[in-house]
Amino acid sequence: MPSSTPLRNSLATAFRVAVVAAVALALGLVAVSPAQAAGGRPSVTKKQFGALSNGQKIDVYTLRNAGGMRVRILTYGGILQSIEVPDSRGRFANVTLGFGNLSDYVTKSPYFGCITGRYANRVAKGRFTLDGRTYRLATNDGPNHLHGGTKGFDKRVWKADPFKRGRSVGLVLTYTSPNGEEGYPGTLRTRVVYTLTDDNRIRMDYRATTSRPTIVNLTNHAYFNLRGEGNGRILGHELQINASRYTPVDRTLIPTGRIARLGGTPLDFREPTAIGERINIGNQQIVRGGGYDHNYVVDGRGLRTAARVVEPDSGRVLEVITDQPGLQFYSGNFLDGTLRGTGGRLYPKRSGFALESQHFPDSPNHRNFPSTVLRPGDVYRTTTIYAFSTV
Repeated sequence: MPSSTPLRNSLATAFRVAVVAAVALALGLVAVSPAQAAGGRPSVTKKQFGALSNGQKIDVYTLRNAGGMRVRILTYGGILQSIEVPDSRGRFANVTLGFGNLSDYVTKSPYFGCITGRYANRVAKGRFTLDGRTYRLATNDGPNHLHGGTKGFDKRVWKADPFKRGRSVGLVLTYTSPNGEEGYPGTLRTRVVYTLTDDNRIRMDYRATTSRPTIVNLTNHAYFNLRGEGNGRILGHELQINASRYTPVDRTLIPTGRIARLGGTPLDFREPTAIGERINIGNQQIVRGGGYDHNYVVDGRGLRTAARVVEPDSGRVLEVITDQPGLQFYSGNFLDGTLRGTGGRLYPKRSGFALESQHFPDSPNHRNFPSTVLRPGDVYRTTTIYAFSTV
């Protein structure tokens, strides 16, 4: 009968290796991606996130790709609640600001990660004229209308249908906005498709049709911190925006109607520049926004890269690719340290930035801006991609 000594030695060695590995994992010395835990297979899972005061249940869908990237989406507001991506050393972190509970989204959220509509951004004095008729909207941002009004698309419950297509997974969200909702004319049928691909891209395809002439401007309002949400300010992030012009604003952050050149101004990000490098320079436009809160006229047409952000410490990179004519850069000026995020940490001023692909703010009141009018028989279509990588 063969000796059992080699077997005992082999088991002892395996035990020591397992103990060392367990200790290293507990101490955070070994990075294990979500993909390793899930076997590297794309998947979509669903669970309840909470319930509204009327008892309506809100679900959260988790999209996972083969590389371990995970995206969590709420049926409330179509919110990107969490986006987990690796840094240059393979360590995963959630890079979008948000909350860990439904109540905070309902009562406190400054549009974290949501679908904004019917009209993203501002409409001056809450009114516009279409085909000779003047429509009045809610004024929920000083004298102006902001992000669809008092109860915009960010506060609506969306119907969700998950899917898998090859190596991609995603979620189809639909919502029908009745005629007159928030003052907007026409019944608007809206469809937003989130797709997570194996190359760490979140593709967002927007589609809408209307029963009457109306205005439409949809976007996603994710706030990013590529160091990880709740992990300090974003002033060291290096930003590049593919735009040589922008729309200057008045004291209430409504475009004046001018389309001005960026050259020679502290708002020019055609070359990679740290967000905080010129934010306190005293420029009138920056002072009016309390920081950056401006619409950039994206150069070129079709689906192209509008912006690229690099976070030097983590090596994480975000590119915003869009077919929209404008990009609103917002530097988190109104965050004030009172909101506690997903990871339990407070969000101080400028701890997140937004890059909202869109038509220009207040377009219905400026004939020289690209039109946002949608008529019966026509289809509103637009695509934006958040592409994540590392340097």
